[in-house]
Amino acid sequence: MVDSVVNTLGAGSGIDITSLVNQLVDAQFSAKTRAINTQNQKVSAQISGVSQLKSSITDFAAGLKSLATGGLLTTAPTTSNPAIVKATALPAAKLTGLATTIEVQQLAQAQSVASAAAASRSAANGTGSLRLTFGSGSVGGGSFVAGSATPIDIAITAGNDSLDQIATTINAANAGVTASVITDSSGARLALKSKTGADQAFTLTATEDVGNPGLAALEIVQGKAGAVFGTNAQDAIVAVDGIPVTRNSNSISDLVDGVKLDLVAAAPGTRVALGSTAPTDQLRTSVNDLVAAFNSLQNVVKSQTNATTGPLANDPTARALQQSLRRFTLTELATPTAVGAPSSLAEIGVSTNRDGTLSVNADQLTAALTNFPDAVEALFFNGSGATGGGIAAAFQTIADAATNTSFGLGANESRYSKQQTTLSDALDKANSDKEVVRARLTKQFSGSDARVTAYKSTQSLLTSFFAPKTSN
Repeated sequence: MVDSVVNTLGAGSGIDITSLVNQLVDAQFSAKTRAINTQNQKVSAQISGVSQLKSSITDFAAGLKSLATGGLLTTAPTTSNPAIVKATALPAAKLTGLATTIEVQQLAQAQSVASAAAASRSAANGTGSLRLTFGSGSVGGGSFVAGSATPIDIAITAGNDSLDQIATTINAANAGVTASVITDSSGARLALKSKTGADQAFTLTATEDVGNPGLAALEIVQGKAGAVFGTNAQDAIVAVDGIPVTRNSNSISDLVDGVKLDLVAAAPGTRVALGSTAPTDQLRTSVNDLVAAFNSLQNVVKSQTNATTGPLANDPTARALQQSLRRFTLTELATPTAVGAPSSLAEIGVSTNRDGTLSVNADQLTAALTNFPDAVEALFFNGSGATGGGIAAAFQTIADAATNTSFGLGANESRYSKQQTTLSDALDKANSDKEVVRARLTKQFSGSDARVTAYKSTQSLLTSFFAPKTSN
């Protein structure tokens, strides 16, 4: 029906009313629609630019954080005999000048023991309770002395009293020993192992339920027939620069400042030298890698803020970010501890060029690494704060400000998105208004065309009426 009506428009006047209406409507709304679409493209480019800047800033900050926490840019401890003792740096350790000797006289040890053998690991062993009592000394040798800690009672119930089930129950109690079941030529045994340390020796005694005995066979006490005593609980004995100390573990973090010691083997009489080595090559490489990554970031910022083609050319937050990046090499990253020691990137040879990119003076960097290796290392310290906390913390401050959702790029992103929504609504309204005008003009012109048709019909009638008559 609509097509037939449209197709008849202009039938009376001979004018293509449909084309005329479309041209008139397009002429009226094209400028407005074009302006909205142009603005929408601009806002879309701004949203894309903000997203790209946020992503680049966040990725760069994460990279610096990884660099600061990776452990490759800190002075590392060295050991002259890793087969006896290994050494690793603790977080935030200052190890320059480390010179200590370690003598491992005795390793820390756990008590390891197995009960008398049973015929089967799945057979019932009776019900009641098993009591763990911790202390010191040799249980098998008869020198055990109970400690002050309250003994731990573990209930063993009917249907849950096979060796496998008893081991599971002991482990579930988190009582300070690890239980398992082992088998040998004599049968199955309940094996128990404590934590390391001289005060981790233990006994296991049984209280049997009347009428369902058998748990006593699993007791771990001095003189128990059939029990197999493996190792006794003991402390590690370590001499630090000739001074013996004891620890309950073979992993020790409180003997040498900033160093975790892992004792591997006892070697009485052998002194292992601990020293340190500076990460000079890693620092040099990291500075150059940092500059390359920063320049890539700066290229993204420059592209987005370009005065002629940048979608964020007039964005104040993007401009503020650009200025922060230009000042970054001058930021104090660490507090100098010696006269002349560098505290910023600029002082180790990293300079800002006129276009905002960075470059490295290799000679100045070498001099800084040679004369002040600790100070250069401190620039990459994993601290906090806009200044004095290392390069990662300093840049994180810039990144946080740039991406802030209240006043940074995050806020701008929300603002641009709202603008885009407003433009979309305006375009929808313009299109709606356009159709209203099209319908109105079509109605007006169709009415005029109908009148023209009527006029032509009347003209034809009058012409016919007044035309001269011819006779036959």
